[in-house]
Amino acid sequence: MSLLDHLANDEEINSYGQSVQEYRDLNIDAARFTAGRLQMGIYGQRQEGVNMVRIKLPGGRLSAPKLRKIASALENYSRHDVVHITTRQDIQMHYVPLEQTPAVLHHLAEAGLTTREACGNTIRNITTCSLSGVCPRQNVDITTHLEGTVQHLLRNPLTQQMPRKFKISMSACESDCAQGMMHDLGVVAVRNGTQFGFKVVAGGGLGHKPREAIVIEEFIEEKDLLPVMEAVIQLHNRYSDRPKRAKSRIKFLVDKFGPEGFVEKYREELSRTQSALATLDYPKGEWSNGSVDSEVPGLGAPRHIFAQKQPGYYVFPISVPMGNLSVTHLRGLAHICETFELPDIRASQDQNLFLTDVPEAKIEPLRAALAELGLGVPKTGDDVVACPGTSTCRLGITSSTILGPKLSGGKHDLKMRVSGCHNGCAQPEAGDIGIYGEGKRMHGKLVPHYQLHFGGNAMARGALAFKGPSIPTARIEEAIERVQSAFDINRESGETFYSWAHRMDKPYFADLLADLVEVKPEELASVLRDHGNSNDFKVLQLGGGECAGVSQVKIGTIFFEAAHERNYRDALKFQRKFEDSAKCAEEMARLIGQGLAELLGGQKHEDLKIQAEELRRVFPTKPRLAKALAQFAEDSARPAEALNDDDLTRWFSELDAWTMEVAEFCLSFDRQLDLTGALPFPLSASAKSPASGAAQPSVMA
Repeated sequence: MSLLDHLANDEEINSYGQSVQEYRDLNIDAARFTAGRLQMGIYGQRQEGVNMVRIKLPGGRLSAPKLRKIASALENYSRHDVVHITTRQDIQMHYVPLEQTPAVLHHLAEAGLTTREACGNTIRNITTCSLSGVCPRQNVDITTHLEGTVQHLLRNPLTQQMPRKFKISMSACESDCAQGMMHDLGVVAVRNGTQFGFKVVAGGGLGHKPREAIVIEEFIEEKDLLPVMEAVIQLHNRYSDRPKRAKSRIKFLVDKFGPEGFVEKYREELSRTQSALATLDYPKGEWSNGSVDSEVPGLGAPRHIFAQKQPGYYVFPISVPMGNLSVTHLRGLAHICETFELPDIRASQDQNLFLTDVPEAKIEPLRAALAELGLGVPKTGDDVVACPGTSTCRLGITSSTILGPKLSGGKHDLKMRVSGCHNGCAQPEAGDIGIYGEGKRMHGKLVPHYQLHFGGNAMARGALAFKGPSIPTARIEEAIERVQSAFDINRESGETFYSWAHRMDKPYFADLLADLVEVKPEELASVLRDHGNSNDFKVLQLGGGECAGVSQVKIGTIFFEAAHERNYRDALKFQRKFEDSAKCAEEMARLIGQGLAELLGGQKHEDLKIQAEELRRVFPTKPRLAKALAQFAEDSARPAEALNDDDLTRWFSELDAWTMEVAEFCLSFDRQLDLTGALPFPLSASAKSPASGAAQPSVMA
C-alpha cells in the first residue's frame, strides 16, 4: 500500500471539529477560525453558510475504495450533485454546510483521504506528470519521490505559517509534462551523461503578473532533493512580503533580487539545509534510460489510448466534461476498477481521469462499460478546462462553467482554458487559447469581458501564453472561432498552434479581433449580460476570496519558525556539528524574544543582550524571561571550540523550557492562538484553553 494512502489524521480532525463548535458558539473570532478552516482544506463559497471541501490527492492518485468514499460523502453531506476535478489533481466537493464539515473529514479519512493543507498559506497539492510509472519516456517513476516529499512536508512546521501558498510540480523526464515552468518550484528528473538526478526550477507562477520559473539547479543528485526543496521554501518564509499579500509569492522574490541575486540567496539557504538534513533518509527511485523516441503524452491524461512502457499494457483515458463527476459516475468507476481488476485510476491536470495497466483484451469491454456511464475516451475538440467561476467562487467575475461547455478546441483539438477571474485557476496562460473574466466600463456601463491569451505551453521548451485583446463575453465565442479559422487557413504544414501564435505575434491578433473589441453606444445593450445570466452584469462585493488565506498572527508565525530552527538544531547536534547547532538555538531565542517584545509593544533587536534588556523593560512582572534570554546570549557567544555535547544539552533543555513558558504566556494573552505542532513538548491538560484546545498557563515569575 502506498504512503499516500495514510495521510489522514483523526486527532487533527477532532480538533477542527471542536473549533467549528466554538466558532458557532461565538468563542472564536472569524479571522482565527478561517485560518484553521483553510488549513484543513475547507474553503468558503460565495453562497452563505456552505463550503467547498478540497480533497488533496498527491499526483492525482485514486482507487476504487476512495471513489466510493467520495461518492458517499457527496451523497450524505453535500447539497450538490457533483464533485469537481481541479487542475492541481484535487477533487472538490461543494455546498457542504459548515456544521457538517468535521463529519465529512472523518468520513473521507476512513479511506485515507485528507484535506489537510489543501487551502491556505501552505504547500498545496503536489502535481506530477500523470503517466509516471508507465510512460516509455520516463527516467524514473517520480511517485517514489512524490511520496517522500509529501511525507516530509505535510504538517512540517516549516510549511504551517507561510506568507502565501506554495505550489510544487514533479516530472519524470525532460519533457516536463507537470509544467514546472509555472510553479513556485518545479522538479524534473533528468539524465546527465551516465548519471540520473533532477533539474530544479523556481519562481514561476500564473495569475497576477505571470512569470516563467528560472533554473536554480541544472543537476542535483537524489540525496539533495529534499534539502533543495526546503531551501526554496525557506526563501519564501524568510523574504516574501507577508503584509503585502498581493506580492507575497516567490515569483516576486525573483523580481526583487533579480535571477542572480535569487540564486545567491538560495545558495545561502541550501548550505544550511544540506547540513541539517545530512542524515535524513531520502526517497530513492529506480532509474533507467527512457525512450526519447516515444511519443510525448503531454500534460494531463493522454488524448487517446496510449501504449505503456510495460509491453502489452495501455493507458485508457476517460474524458470528464468540465471535470464534473456525479455519485453515479464515482460508484460506476469504482465498480469498473474492481470488475476489470484495475486498481490504479488517476486524476489529471486537464480535469480528466485515466486507468493504467489495461491489457489489450480489456480495451473494448472497458469502452463499453464506460459508455453505459455516459463516459468515454476524449474526443477531438473537448480539451476544455474551466474553473468554477461565479458558480461557487467568491472571487469569480464571469460564469466560466456556463461558457466552458459552449466552447470547442475545433478540429485541431486545441487546449481551451476558461477562468472566471484573473487568478487563473484554469491556467489560461498554459493553454493554446486561454481566457479569464474581467469587467470593463464602456459608455458608463460595466461590461463583462474575457481577456484572451494565445500560445501557452508550460512544458519544456515552451512558454507562457501572451496576452491578446479583451473581448466582451457576448462575443467571445465568435472571437475564438475566428482565431481557430485563421489558424486553420494560415498555418504551415504540421505547425502547432503554439508555434503559429508566436510566429504571428500580438499585433496580428489585435487586428484580427479589432471589430469585436469595439462596442458602439448603440451596441451596448447587446453586451451587458454574461453567459447564463438574465440580468445586466455586475461584480458582487463578497469581501474577497479565501484562496490566499487570511493574515496570520505574527507571534504564531514566529513560534513555527522557531520550531523549524529547533528541528535543525537537534539534527545538527546529533551530527556533532556543534557550532551550526548553536547558531540555530541562538536564532530560536532571537525569534521568540523579538516576538514576545513586539507582542507587548516593545521593539525587536538583533543583539540578544539588547533584546533581553528590551524584554525586561516591557515585561517587568516576569523578570525570569528576560534573565533567561540574557543567559542564552552568553551561551551563544561562546567560541566554537568551547562547545560540547553536554553543555549544548543543558542549554537546549533550558531553551525549550523557556520556549514553553513564553508560549504559555502568549496563549494566556490570546486565548485563540493555536500553536499546535510548534512547541517542543505537549502542553499539560491544565493548560488547555476552553475556547480552542490551545494551551493555557500558570506562568512562572
